[in-house]
Amino acid sequence: MREIKGIIFDCDGTLADTMPLHWKAWQTVTTKHGLHFPEDRFYSLGGVPSRDIFKMLCSEQGKNLDCLALSHEKENAYLPFLPEVKAIDVVVEVAKANHGMLPMAVASGGLKHIIERVLEHLRIRHFFDAIVTSEDVKHQKPAPDIFLEAARRIGVAPENCRGYEDTDLGMQAIRSAGMEAIDVRDLLKPARINERLTLG
Repeated sequence: MREIKGIIFDCDGTLADTMPLHWKAWQTVTTKHGLHFPEDRFYSLGGVPSRDIFKMLCSEQGKNLDCLALSHEKENAYLPFLPEVKAIDVVVEVAKANHGMLPMAVASGGLKHIIERVLEHLRIRHFFDAIVTSEDVKHQKPAPDIFLEAARRIGVAPENCRGYEDTDLGMQAIRSAGMEAIDVRDLLKPARINERLTLG
């Protein structure tokens, strides 16, 4: 059994239930610019920065568009949804339980100013000693860089960290960093089953 001395969380889809809201923003921008981007592919690319997704889509579909400008447009389309963001309680409870006990960080493929706003909105920003985003590393998920940088900033060796993620790419990044990986989707299954039973 490894000794866990630090915890690192993804944000979107892990601490915060933002993915359906991000999807609405993506639909607005891709439709406007004539880009085909199915919903299942959006979810499969969770953790990949929007600028990189736009590069991928434009390359595949032969579009000559300014991908950085599109990324900003998408983030601006998402901002009005921020008040609707809710916490993913089962994961936030983990952070709450370990606050003051272990150093913790957020490692997100999003943009720092938006991730900070989400965490402030949920009133959980104070739980975390470091926030690392796509702007802080060269290689994005599924590369381990963002988790390794988060571990460095909280002063814990990667092998003594536990990471929480909600996507296959994110899980790959945690494992590549040599950390213990927790799949949030597994934690959510009992809650969803109970919800269905309650609704009858």
